[in-house]
Amino acid sequence: MDVAVAVYDGVFDSGLSAILDVLDAANAMRGELPQPPPAWQVTTVGFRRRVRTGAGHLVATAPVAEAERTDLLIVPALAERRPDALIAHVSGPDSAAVRSLVGDARGRGAPVASACTGTFLLAEAGVLDGREATTSWWLAPVFRQRYPAVTIDETRMVTTSDGVTTAGAAFGHVDLALAVVRMSSPALADLVARYLVVDERPSQSAYTIPSALAQSDPVVAAFERWARLHLEEPVDVGAAARSLGVSERTLQRTVRRVLGTSPVRFVQDLRVEQATHLLRTTDMSLDSIARKVGYEHANTLRILLRERTGSTAGALRGR
Repeated sequence: MDVAVAVYDGVFDSGLSAILDVLDAANAMRGELPQPPPAWQVTTVGFRRRVRTGAGHLVATAPVAEAERTDLLIVPALAERRPDALIAHVSGPDSAAVRSLVGDARGRGAPVASACTGTFLLAEAGVLDGREATTSWWLAPVFRQRYPAVTIDETRMVTTSDGVTTAGAAFGHVDLALAVVRMSSPALADLVARYLVVDERPSQSAYTIPSALAQSDPVVAAFERWARLHLEEPVDVGAAARSLGVSERTLQRTVRRVLGTSPVRFVQDLRVEQATHLLRTTDMSLDSIARKVGYEHANTLRILLRERTGSTAGALRGR
């Protein structure tokens, strides 16, 4: 498979190197399988012969025209954490060439892939419209507001939808590259992950900080503060709305618009966060922790922890 990795000014260094390293490792380990998949022919392409990364390093690139004959285009993330600056960059003239490259690739039917802030470049190019995608969990509210035509699920680590693959925050580039390998050979992807000591991370939920997401909107931020004060009580969305001075419908709609979920589910996220903290930092029994976060029975919390974090209560306590 011919793979073009787009390198542009300001590209996230670790994201770029993670993609190149994982694919290089896959090529090196192919021979250990009884039936090895075809090798990946990886070319870094750019709009100039030398491109400066976000950390200031220079990367030599092949002409971007070589991407026209590749089977897959990968666009690593932009080294930018600030939402306003990110939107300004991906929508502005500095990224016009990258957006055009992505659009042309999809126009000829070639798959494209990106991770973290790079998913904003794909969305800005229009190739995510009508598709499912994921992105950095902490940028999901901004993404959801700017690209309503995209079904975003920030709990996922990797999502593939109609030829477009997206992955989660920063080091989700490793997961993205492993997903590319897995498309050709699940056995080789598992082998590479073992050699690189990369744990399977199907979800970003265990890393999400609910309070960080809530700060994207004043109503949601106020609801988050209210919920934390009433974590031991049954969820009463109506009481929360009255306390915040908004209608229950407004609260429901605002939480859905900003976070892509319901108020009740957001409270569950807060309970999981608090329960996980207590498991890791105290000797409290699971029954006591369950009551502390609003559940009468420990089994209810046990199921929720497994669903949201992918780990058991015992495993979380062991960490």
